[in-house]
Amino acid sequence: MERPTRFEHSRFLGDKRTQLVYDLDSWTDAAVIDDIIAAETGLCFGPDSLAEARNRGYTLATPGRSRRHRKPRA
Repeated sequence: MERPTRFEHSRFLGDKRTQLVYDLDSWTDAAVIDDIIAAETGLCFGPDSLAEARNRGYTLATPGRSRRHRKPRA
C-alpha cells in the first residue's frame, strides 16, 4: 500500500477517534487509512515507533478489529 502524502515519512499512523495505530508497511486495507486522512484525525509519532504509540495509549490495529469512534480531544 502506498503511504499518504502527509505521512509519507512515518511508518505508524494513529487514529485519534479509536486510539488504534496502523503499521503502514504491513497494513493492506487502504479504505481505513483513507478514512483517517479524510476525517483529518491522523497522528504520527516521534520517534516513529510502536513503543512510542503504546506510550501514548494507542493499541496496534489488527484486521477485523474495530472500536467505537469518539470525538478527538485535540
